[in-house]
Amino acid sequence: MKKSKYQVIVKIVELGSFAQAAAFCNYSQSAVSKIVSTVESELGVTLLIRTHEGVRLTEDGAQLFPYIRGLSNTDAALYEKASELVGIESGTIKLGTFSSISSHILAPILRDFKKEHPNIKFELFEGLYSDTEKWISNGTTDLGFVYMPTMKEFTTVPMFEDRMLALLPSDHPLAALDVIPLAAFENEPFIMLSGTDREVLRAFSRKHIKPDIEYVTDNDYAIISMVENGLGLSILAELMLRDDNHDIVVRETEAKTSRKIGLAIKNKPHVSLAVNNFMNFLTDHISEYVPK
Repeated sequence: MKKSKYQVIVKIVELGSFAQAAAFCNYSQSAVSKIVSTVESELGVTLLIRTHEGVRLTEDGAQLFPYIRGLSNTDAALYEKASELVGIESGTIKLGTFSSISSHILAPILRDFKKEHPNIKFELFEGLYSDTEKWISNGTTDLGFVYMPTMKEFTTVPMFEDRMLALLPSDHPLAALDVIPLAAFENEPFIMLSGTDREVLRAFSRKHIKPDIEYVTDNDYAIISMVENGLGLSILAELMLRDDNHDIVVRETEAKTSRKIGLAIKNKPHVSLAVNNFMNFLTDHISEYVPK
């Protein structure tokens, strides 16, 4: 399916490159440049500027970009609705996700969904919980996995709960315990994962414990490696620890906390058939993909 001029501009901004956007949209690079020039002439402003770091929005472009994204999403919805009217299910689902979902359960979900809906394509956007919320809110993605509770402007379907577990070096004295007391994190360097701190810090607060936070990172795998190398203790979601081969010990904490994962979409009157089918598929089958 051909991309509209507004979809092309959005893709240039997302990828930061004329060449990559041209390849994605199946246009020549000269055609993409002409599209940008045409839109800039229509609007009477320069939207994009090339730098050594790639393509970025000008100040005027940044102010106009939310409207351009809105037109891009409307164009996509128009083409998808037209396909529905002639009996063809097609379109692209833009899905926001985060590393534990992407690494451990998303691939089989997409594989099985595509068996039933072979004409649906996906664009995946991976980031922190706050990123997936932002992307849903501003229209970057159609829907996304979120940490519940989330924004009131979303319609959210609960997916699953994921235990938050303690990570220790295998030779740590506390590794002999079945359950790690929260007080242990007050006396040991604590490695915090950005974005999951809400529930974890709430558990500490309820016990009036102030963890000794020595490191903060948004990379789950970095935390696992840091714990393995004796830099501290941490608490991560169980899903992230699935099939892990590192020399660490995983234990429950006395707080027995968990994160609640949902699938969210921005409240709006019309949802594409593709997005609706994907939400229904996950609602019906998510338990088949989450480890018991």
